[in-house]
Parts: sequence; structure tokens; C-alpha cells
Amino acid sequence: MEIELKLALHPRHTARIRRHPLLSRVTPEQRLLLSIYFDTPKFDLMRRGIALRVRRVDDQWIQTLKAETQSVGALSSRPEWEVAVTDGSRPDFSALPQAALDLLAGIKLKRIAPVFTTEFERTTWQIDNNEAQAEVALDTGKICAGEACRDICEVEIELKSGAPEFLFDVAAQLLQQIPLHIEPRSKAERGYILSGAMHPAPIRATHAAIHKDQTAGDAWSAIMQAALAQLAANVPGFLENAHDTEYLHQLRIALRRLHAGVLLAKSLGQVSPGWNQPLRESMHALNSARDWDVFRHDILPDLLAILGKPSGIAPIEDAALVLINDNAAHARQRAQASLRQPAFTRLVLDIGHNLLTAPTDVQMRNTQAWAGTILEKRWHALRNRCHGFAKLNPAERHRARIAAKKMRYAADAFAPLYGKRSHPFITTLGALQNELGRANDARAGMQLLRSLQKKSATLSFDLGRISGALESDAAQHVNLSGAVWQRLARSKLFWR
Repeated sequence: MEIELKLALHPRHTARIRRHPLLSRVTPEQRLLLSIYFDTPKFDLMRRGIALRVRRVDDQWIQTLKAETQSVGALSSRPEWEVAVTDGSRPDFSALPQAALDLLAGIKLKRIAPVFTTEFERTTWQIDNNEAQAEVALDTGKICAGEACRDICEVEIELKSGAPEFLFDVAAQLLQQIPLHIEPRSKAERGYILSGAMHPAPIRATHAAIHKDQTAGDAWSAIMQAALAQLAANVPGFLENAHDTEYLHQLRIALRRLHAGVLLAKSLGQVSPGWNQPLRESMHALNSARDWDVFRHDILPDLLAILGKPSGIAPIEDAALVLINDNAAHARQRAQASLRQPAFTRLVLDIGHNLLTAPTDVQMRNTQAWAGTILEKRWHALRNRCHGFAKLNPAERHRARIAAKKMRYAADAFAPLYGKRSHPFITTLGALQNELGRANDARAGMQLLRSLQKKSATLSFDLGRISGALESDAAQHVNLSGAVWQRLARSKLFWR
């Protein structure tokens, strides 16, 4: 079983790794590694979560088969079989044990051929404490599929013996001097993306694997692990494809799910691990970029259509649209930079580290009883905030929106305990969030427009027209529809 932490860094920071006090006293080993990854023309191995490679190490070929990865944030573990073979041109299936061959059942082995290669320099350091040993590896090189290539620059910390907590201790020490960032994808996954076998997409929230027979502490850990996995999985996509606005959206959802989990921990009597403020700071770092995304894609097109309707009125000049797009791009760049900061990496690692520890005695409560208590409390808070729904003023709407959001995250977290009977309530609750969120999006858009620098009279005039159209449109929707709240208020409360 391979257990490792994988983190990425910019090539200009590789010298810092070599000078780090944790490693500088250890004699490193350096090797050039060439790996050939194999699959069928239809990528049957990839579809089963299997990576098969033959790697040249010095004058020897090593064949490795790795099965499906299980991850907690940046930490991954997977079954692995490794054996020396005589030829690197194709795999030697006779050298695999029966457990590995069972994973290949039904696949036509004769159709397996090279798909992509990795070639990199690996520098390794063997480090230990009194209870555990790990290998720190710095890999720099390339992944190539045909003519397409991508750089490799990453640090892998692999557990050789002892408890996995040692990996987090090592990573925390490295982070004190090196700006490492989250990279949960294996080289194989990136190679498949490069070869066109995989098409990366934003990772949406999935229900945690919780059930009524487990303790509340175990359920809480599962809820946090699901949110942490979603967060880590969307980091590379946003760093590499920020133009796909869904990556950022899913990152913020994951951060909110984690923050909701921190609030749930308090209800179990747990001592807060200090994640509340870092999670808030991470969400704040992404807010501006998300506000611009919503404004540009959901609000602005309708405003431009409104402004273009009257005949004889000049259209909005390109300069105004360029200014809006430039500010949105700068906000995305700042958001990307925040995810590369050691503080964010440390937060992800700290949560993953904490989730490895077993629940304490204070957590030994029945999961369904705990869920019912939380949901009832959130429901009463939401009812109070939505009293006189149609007449809520802006400040009251804001508080109602926050209460709805807390209710939604709790309902989503505990939905697996109740099955399909939770669906109607959660669907109607989502509609309520949309009703409350529309005014909030408009207010955020007005703030963004006011923040822009008006460098000319024409630019100021055009931005004023857009702002005026937004205010006019928002005024037409100032009165909330009480129908959606009434539907929710009449809904069957699935936890009762």
C-alpha cells in the first residue's frame, strides 16, 4: 500500500527544497527516471482506476501496477504491486500476483500498448524520527503524449514506515520556507488528460458516506472528508483553467461545506481546531473573483440587452467592457495566487491531518439524533428570519439568506440518513436561496461598478448607464415573492 502526500511548486523554488534544514543534513540520491504508461485503445485500465507503467531506473526496468486511489485532501493511498522485468517495451503480466491480475479480468491484455511517458529527475532524501520513516522526493521534468508535453515540478512525501501523521509533520516543516501548493493528481492522471483520454471538469459536491449506525464523530469526519476532497480536487482546475467559472464556484462551495462542518463540530463539544478564521479568509480571497463571474455571465448580458433596446441610443463602448473584463481577470489572478500561498496549503493539510485521528469519547453520540437536533435548530432559525418574508428589508434579507444557507448545508450533509424523502425539502430550499440571492448578486454588482476607475467622460457615462440599468432592474424585483417561502413552510420536514 502506497501512502503519500503530493504537493506542487514553481520551478524557481526548487533550490529552497535542497537548502531546507530538514533535508540539507541528509545526503540525497539523484536518478533520471523514464516511465512508459500503458493502456488499451479504449483506455480500459484508466476507466477501472488502474495505472500500469514500466519505469527505467538506472539499468533496470521496474513494472508497477497501481489501483484506485483513496484520498483525504492531499493525502492519497492505493494498492501497489512492483516487480523487476527484463524489457520496457511492454508489460510482463506473468510477473503480476493473482490479486493484481484479478483487477485486469476481462481486459484484452494483447491490446495494451504505450499511451504516454514521463521523464524526470528525481532527488530523494530519507528522513525519520523515532517512530516513522519517509522519503521526500523532488521531481522535475516532463509528461509527454505524442507531441504534447507538460512540465513536472512537485514534491512527493511517501511513508515508508510508521503512522501517516509523520507525512503531515514533514510537509508542515517544508511549508515554513517553501511555497508548496495543492496538487492531488497523479502523474498518470495528468498524462491521461494530456493524451485526451480524460477531460477534466469541476468536481461537484457529493454526499458523505454516513449512516445511522455510526457515531456522530465518525459521521462528522466523513462529512469533512467529502468537503475536503471536493476542495482539493478543484484546485488544479482553477489554477490551470480559471476561465471555466465553475471551478471557482465549486471551490467556494467546498470551503463553505468545510466551514459548516466546523460549526457542526462545536455541537459535538469538540474543541475548535482553529480552522474558522483561515476558512473565512480563504473564502474572502475568492469572493471578488466569484462576484465578477456572476456579474459578467449572469447579470451583464441582460443589462446590455436592456440598454440596446431603444433605437437611436449608442451602444456601450468597448472600453467599458474591456475595463470590466480586465478587472475580472485581475480578480481571478489574485484568487489563484491565494491558492498557491502556504497558508492555504497549510489549512488543507491541517484539516487532513486532523481527520486521521480517531473520534474522542465526547463524540460518541447517535448520528441520527445529532442530525435531528441540528436540523431542528437550523429550521427554527430560518423560520424566524423569514417571518413576514415579502416585506423583508435588505438587512433582513441578508440575514435570511445566511440562515437559508446554513439550513441548506446541514440538510445536504445529513441527507444520506433520510434518503429520497429529503429531496423535496432540499429542492424547495434551493429555490428560496435563489430568491434571496438575486438581490444580493445585484448589490454586489453595483459595488463592483462603483469600484472601477473612470478614466474618461465616455467611460464614466457608459459605466453609469450600466449601473443605472442594474439599479432599475433590481428595483423591479425589490418585492420578494412569498410563494417560495410558503411552499417551504408547508413542506414535510424530513428529519421529523
